[in-house]
Order: sequence, then C-alpha cells, then structure tokens
Amino acid sequence: MTEVTHILSAIERGDPQASDQLLPLVYDELRRLAAQRLARESPGQTLEATALVHEAYLRLVDVEKAQQWNSRGHFFAAAAQAMRRILIDNARDKKRLKRGGGRNQVDLDDAELVYQSSHQDLIDLEDALDGLAAEAPDAAQLVRLRHFAGLSVEEAAEMVGIARSVAYEHWAYARAWLRCRLQEEESSGS
Repeated sequence: MTEVTHILSAIERGDPQASDQLLPLVYDELRRLAAQRLARESPGQTLEATALVHEAYLRLVDVEKAQQWNSRGHFFAAAAQAMRRILIDNARDKKRLKRGGGRNQVDLDDAELVYQSSHQDLIDLEDALDGLAAEAPDAAQLVRLRHFAGLSVEEAAEMVGIARSVAYEHWAYARAWLRCRLQEEESSGS
C-alpha cells in the first residue's frame, strides 16, 4: 500500500490529522492538473490554479462527508471531478445578472472593449456530458477526465479502470456523440 493510499484510508476512517499529511504528498500533482485545466479555459477566468486546488482539496477531504478511496488513481479522478464541478459552478455564477452576466467586459488598463468570454460553452458541454453519461457512463467519465483534468486517453483509461483499446473506442464514440448533441443544441438556439 502506498503512502498516499494509506493516508486516504486513514481519512476514510475519520482521522482528522491524516488530511494534513496528505496535502504535501499530492499538492504538486493537483496543482499540475489545475494549471492544465485552467490553461484551456476562456480568457477572463478569475480562478487561479492554487485556489482551484485548495477548493477541490477541501471538498475531497471533508471529514464530515467521509468518502472511500479505492486507490491513489481514484483520489485523483475524484479531484479532477471536483475541479470540473468548481469550474462549472463558477461559469454559472458569472452568467448570473447580479454577477454581471450579459454585460461586456472592459479592460480598465487600456479602456478597450474586449470580447466577453463565453461560459455558455462550458455549461453546454456539461449538459451534453450528463446526457452522454445516461447512455454511456464510462465514455462520459473518460471525456471528463480528458477534458477537465487534461489526462491522456491511457491515463484516463487507468483511472476509469478500463482497457486502453476500450478507452479509445469510448473516446471516438463520445466525441461523435457530443459533436452531434452540441450541434443540435446550437441549431435549435439553446
């Protein structure tokens, strides 16, 4: 049993000090995942990698909501999922009128009008992934790990627990399915 897996088991048992031991061991990898994900976000993203890591970590090791971690890979898959959820919640918040949704953003340094970053794309993708998950849960999980955590097909396959060849089949299917679904939504004006 690796040190990370051992500490995850201690967290599962409710040991409050175990989460303090875990962070130094996983921080660099979580930070790398967060930085990769944020690099693919639209301009105007206000979250930084450090804040994303800390928020996701707090959600993962909440002692009052004890979670079971089968392995180190399971933990990092859950971390990617938590980061994805945070980014989606952030995108939905930005769309709300009380948070300035629907208004053009202005760069105050040079007072030029800038294009509003579209958070709708992220929300549309999440809605489409929910539909895909109803039909093909492993394929949807694979897409989430690839898109939101920046994992390769091979790394995502390992996290999901499927063979590499099956992962490539799921990836091809999911891409085609999502392309059709997103094009349907775009043409219907949703």
